[in-house]
Amino acid sequence: MTTRTHARTRRPVVRAGLLMAIALLRAAGGASADDAPPFERTEDREPCASYDPLRRPLFGDLHVHTSYSFDSYVSSQRNEPDAAYRYAKGEPITLPDEDGEQTVVARIQRPLDFAGITDHAEYLGPISVCTTDPWRLGYWWPHCIMTRSSHYMTQMIAAGWWTQVGAMSEIEEGEGGSFACTLSDCDEARLTTWQKLQDAAEAAYDRTSECSFTSFVGYEYTDSPDGRNMHRNVIFRNANVVEFPISTYDTGSYQFPKLWEKLREQCIEGKEGCDVVAIPHNSNLAGGLMFRDPQTPREADDRLFFEPVIELVQHKAASECRFDRLAGRGVLTNDEQCTFEQVVADNLGMLGSLHGEIRTDRAAAVPIDDFAPRNMVRNALKDGLALGQESGTNPFRMGFIGSTDTHSATPGAAEEDNYVGHLGRRDAGYRNVQDHFFSNPGGHAVVWAEENSRDAIFAGIRRKETYATSGTRPVVRFFAGDLDHDLCERPDMIRTAYRQGVPMGGSLGPSEGPPRFLVSALKDPGIPGHPGTDLQRAQIVKGWVDAEGETHERVYDVVGDAANESTVDHETCEPLGDGFPSLCALWEDPEFDPAQPSFYYVRVLENPTCRWSTLQCQAAGVNPFAGDCAERAAAATTKAQERGAQGDVYGKCCLREEEQPFYAPVLQERAWTSPIWFEPS
Repeated sequence: MTTRTHARTRRPVVRAGLLMAIALLRAAGGASADDAPPFERTEDREPCASYDPLRRPLFGDLHVHTSYSFDSYVSSQRNEPDAAYRYAKGEPITLPDEDGEQTVVARIQRPLDFAGITDHAEYLGPISVCTTDPWRLGYWWPHCIMTRSSHYMTQMIAAGWWTQVGAMSEIEEGEGGSFACTLSDCDEARLTTWQKLQDAAEAAYDRTSECSFTSFVGYEYTDSPDGRNMHRNVIFRNANVVEFPISTYDTGSYQFPKLWEKLREQCIEGKEGCDVVAIPHNSNLAGGLMFRDPQTPREADDRLFFEPVIELVQHKAASECRFDRLAGRGVLTNDEQCTFEQVVADNLGMLGSLHGEIRTDRAAAVPIDDFAPRNMVRNALKDGLALGQESGTNPFRMGFIGSTDTHSATPGAAEEDNYVGHLGRRDAGYRNVQDHFFSNPGGHAVVWAEENSRDAIFAGIRRKETYATSGTRPVVRFFAGDLDHDLCERPDMIRTAYRQGVPMGGSLGPSEGPPRFLVSALKDPGIPGHPGTDLQRAQIVKGWVDAEGETHERVYDVVGDAANESTVDHETCEPLGDGFPSLCALWEDPEFDPAQPSFYYVRVLENPTCRWSTLQCQAAGVNPFAGDCAERAAAATTKAQERGAQGDVYGKCCLREEEQPFYAPVLQERAWTSPIWFEPS
């Protein structure tokens, strides 16, 4: 094995990080936007003044709901897409508090580079009928009146109704809608709302040479019969989009391949200049249905074309892998890092908490042995190798992004210390800890692109040169090929890596010798008053299939120090101990077999920090680390009840890590790069 690292001593690490920064800065002057870019330009706009031929990381969120989504509106959230885009750009917006009053001022600490609004396609017409025009007859339908109610329990009843008439029930193709649609024209309302989404995206898009912000037109396809999540976020490349969003009403339940077929008919082949991707999310809640074996060669090809990336982390948990701390084993893994941001259920019932209690049997914990392996993306990637060996086509070649799935119109609100919840009043104030303790702020979609424009970002997504973060902003590179051994010391590291190999998302062809992998990471630089966290280590996760068709995985610590003894102060949550400002290594697989199909991706771990729930518990006077935590929780709950809370509010703050399969009050924020595949033939 050959591993050349720059992380064991402080001095070489800093030098490597500076060299990386110098290389990126030098690259920026290497070409201009007037030169022919490596991606197709499909829209009229000014050339970007900032153009980097070696690409730069753009941070965004492609999973965002506004008041155009029923589950946002019934939570007293009233911000429309234009407000969500303002939030993404760093402007403040107002959100509801736990009583439904619009009193919470929310503002992201650092603006995003790009965002896409993805309101539910199935409800665009009905929610408009119910909420926007009292001159429509459907506006006065009883369930519409309940939807507009400010009474909390009435809102929850209305939410339950919406899920039953929509994609949470089993739908036949051509069915769907609500009784309100028999009283008013929901198709007209849907078309109007769809146009509003397009108009908001256009207004937010910076087409000047400054290229300060990019918006994408999109929506969510929301198929989840019996709570089994098969959702996709449909993101269009430019302003050329379908006439109507294609929803579960158009395909029927369990028929997401029909979404691809209709996108091909109505967009790729049916409308000039139209291009689109569909991004799956929350496979952890799919009940094993997200990654089925392709039933036809066309289905395999469509999955590869339309779904180049998957959303690996968002507020309803991470989907990389799963390890049960209490059982001492995982779902086809022994990787103890796979406890990260998991929930106990395998379906959307995990959201069914009210006044601190789970109100549905669907939210019951699923034993580790009963949890569908392909709920976890790493297992799907491994099975893809085996399917490829059998059929010649690997249908599961997915890159990674993260997002938030905010239902509060707050794209990019993934900061642990600035988390106001993602479900309007349902997780505002004390309700966040009470009812959504096991949720999390979500993450970022990071795309390596030459410039901040729709075409450049979309091309980056297509080639899978992307990575996911759990909410922080480290800068991560990953290359493989016949790379020079001394790349970490060279100012032209990135330029050389592109010339000699492939970046994250790429593929390597047959090779008799092991390829070399370049792993480089810079810590999140943070902002004044909110410093970034040091890096602890970078790992390479390998999956492969042997000659008998059996799949395997292994995790290698490549650079950094897992035993650096970093921790947090239990009173203040201040990080304690040093990590690394940057990491860089050249690595060779010590068990490389040129006959075995395989994939490799990087996971970068930061030093430990306090989870959002720990910070909010402490802010209420409840310290999860204290010996008298239960007494403090009882006192804080009494205060919350005096303000109108019902049930136990802060009891979960005192959960003990050693008694929980996944939860811990301290976490390690992380980034996951898209894989690089090795294909023997």
